[in-house]
Amino acid sequence: MAGIAFLLNGTPVRVTGEPPTRTLLDWLRDTRGLCGTKEGCNEGDCGACTVMVTDADGSRALNACILFLPQLAGKAVRTVEGIAGPEGTQHPVQEAMVAHHGSQCGFCTPGFVVSMAVAHLNGQTDHDDALAGNLCRCTGYAPIIRAAQAAESAPVPDWMKDDSRFILAQIPNDHGVAGSTVQANAQGGSGGADVPPAFCPASSDDLADWYLAHPDATLIAGATDVGLWVTKQLRDLAPVAFLNGMRDLQQIEVQGGMLHVGAGVTIAALRAAVAARLPSVAELLRRYASEQVRNAATIGGNIANGSPIGDGPPALIALGATLHLRRGDEMRSMPLEDFFLDYRKQDRRPAEFVAGVSFPEHAPALRCYKISKRFDQDISAVCGCFNITVTDGRVTAARIAFGGTAGIPKRASAVESALIGKAWTEATVTAALPAFAQDFTPLSDMRASAAYRLETAANLLIRYFHDLNGAPVSVLEVAP
Repeated sequence: MAGIAFLLNGTPVRVTGEPPTRTLLDWLRDTRGLCGTKEGCNEGDCGACTVMVTDADGSRALNACILFLPQLAGKAVRTVEGIAGPEGTQHPVQEAMVAHHGSQCGFCTPGFVVSMAVAHLNGQTDHDDALAGNLCRCTGYAPIIRAAQAAESAPVPDWMKDDSRFILAQIPNDHGVAGSTVQANAQGGSGGADVPPAFCPASSDDLADWYLAHPDATLIAGATDVGLWVTKQLRDLAPVAFLNGMRDLQQIEVQGGMLHVGAGVTIAALRAAVAARLPSVAELLRRYASEQVRNAATIGGNIANGSPIGDGPPALIALGATLHLRRGDEMRSMPLEDFFLDYRKQDRRPAEFVAGVSFPEHAPALRCYKISKRFDQDISAVCGCFNITVTDGRVTAARIAFGGTAGIPKRASAVESALIGKAWTEATVTAALPAFAQDFTPLSDMRASAAYRLETAANLLIRYFHDLNGAPVSVLEVAP
C-alpha cells in the first residue's frame, strides 16, 4: 500500500507507516510539527483541535483529536496554520479576533479561528450554533461572537477557495484514496507486520463480504464515539473497517411519504433533510453535540452504538421507524424499538451491520424534548419524544419514547395505554402520569437522579399537552 494521500494546507502529502487508528491531531503535532492545533479534552468536546476538511460535499469543521488518518484519504485538510494566506496575510476572522479582543490565554483561539473560517467560507451567520463546539474558559464568548459578526461581510480570501477547486485526479490515485477497497495488513501494509489491518470498503457490498470474514472487526463511521475508545481507553481496535467511503449508504431518498436514510448519513446532513419536514427532530439534532461532531457522526452509528442516552433513537421510535440490517447478501428489517434488547445489547447477529432506517416524512404532532445541564453540546439526562394522534377530541394513537430512563431507548407503553381512547384533556394527561413508574426504572448517575428522571419524564407529557395547544414551552421562548 502506497499510503494515504490528501492535501494539507494546500500541499499534497502521503502518510505511510502509521497505524490506522493514529489520530490526525497526534500526527500533525508529532510528525509535522503543526502545533497550532491543540489537544484539550481529546474527546471532541472542547474544539481546540478543530480543523477544516474539504471534499466533494464541501468544507466542514471537524475535531482532529478523534479523526483517524484513513478518514482523510482524498480530502483536503487545513489547520490553523493554513487559515492565513500564503504570504502570511491574515484571514478576516483572524483580523476580527484581534480587533475585538477575542483571545486571552489563546489556547482555545486556534480552534475558534478555524471554526469561524469554515463558517465564513460557507456563509453561515448562525454563530451560536457554529461555535457551540468551541469552549473558552477565560475570554468570554461575547467578544468572539462580535468578531464573527464583524467578519461576515468580508470577502472569502482566494486561498480559502483553493481546496474546493481540487479534484481527486490531483491526489495520487492509489490505495490511499477514499473509495478504494484496501487491506493494510501484514501482507505488505504501509507499516509492515506490526501495523494492524485496515479495510476501506467502497460500497456496502464490499463491507458485507469482508465483515462475514471478520465478524469481530470494529466498524468506524464518524469515530465520534469509537475515537474515545482509542484516546481515552487506549484500546486496540484491530481489525478495523472505515466506512466513510461507502457512498451508497450516505443517501437520503423520499418515496411514498417515507424518508429512507442510509446508515452513513451524517447527523448534519440528516438535520438539513428534516428541517422543513420534521422541525422538532431538526431542533433536537441541532443540540446533538456540536457542529464538529454532527459533521462526522452518522445516524447508523448512533443507532448501532445502542446507548441508552443517544438522542436519535427516541425520536425515530416515536416516528415508528423501521431499521434495515444486512448480513452478507441477506437483508432484514424490524421496528427500531425491537432492535434494543438490553443495556448495550442489540438484536444484531455476527457480521450484521446497520444499513439504514426508514420513517414517515411528516409527523405534525411529533415533539422532541431534550433535558440536559447545558443547553448546547451536552449529553441528555432525559430525552422524551411524543407523537400522539387526536381525532375528534380523543386520543386514537400514541407513540412515546424516551432515552435516559432505562438501559435502552424505550417506549412508554403503559402511558400510551393510559391515554388511548381517552379525551385529550389535561385531566387525562394528569391521570396517566403514574404509569411512567410502570414503564421506567431509571438509574441515578452524575447527570441526574432516578427520581429526577422519572419526574421529568412525567412533566414532559404535561409540556407536550401545552405545546400542542400552542403555549410557549421552550426555554428559548419562555421569558420570566
